[in-house]
Formats: sequence, C-alpha cells, structure tokens
Amino acid sequence: GEIEHLLDCVGRSGCEFTPNGSWHDRAAARSHLRDKYDSLAKRKLAPTAELFIERGASSSSMSGKAYLIRCQGAASVPSARWLSEELARFRAAVKPSR
Repeated sequence: GEIEHLLDCVGRSGCEFTPNGSWHDRAAARSHLRDKYDSLAKRKLAPTAELFIERGASSSSMSGKAYLIRCQGAASVPSARWLSEELARFRAAVKPSR
C-alpha cells in the first residue's frame, strides 16, 4: 500500500527526477524506483516504506549520489525528503478517526 502509493505519486507528480545527474520525467522516475523496489523486495530488504526510501529511493547504489526531485520550476530537493513528506501526508490521510 504505502510503497505503491509513493511510486504512483511520483508517476502522477509532474516532477522531474535525477538519479545520476541528468533529469528524467515522472514516468522514467517511477520506472526507475519500481525497479529499485523490485530488486530490494526480492532480497527482503524493503519491508517498510521507510526502508524502501532509505535503501532504494534516496541515492544511487552505483555512485552514492543523492537522488533529487524538482517540481514545477521549484528548487530541487533530495528524493528522501520529498518521499518521506509524501508518506507522512498519506498516513495522515488514511489514519482512522477515533
């Protein structure tokens, strides 16, 4: 649920994504992050959204460079921050009322 939401959110965002210095559109970003998640999931290394963000969606496993996201001409931000903020929004929205 949460990881699929994050992937879908990236895919719908209209934001650009840079895994290693060159900017890619939202579809390429979603595809790249999906591949990273699938690889981690096969090895049982991303059982939670937080671990997916930390281990697969925040930096390149090859270069170690942080992934960045920029939306509608705004300054770029680390993808870990962007995804963590979206995860918090999602959790707040689906939190059952008491």
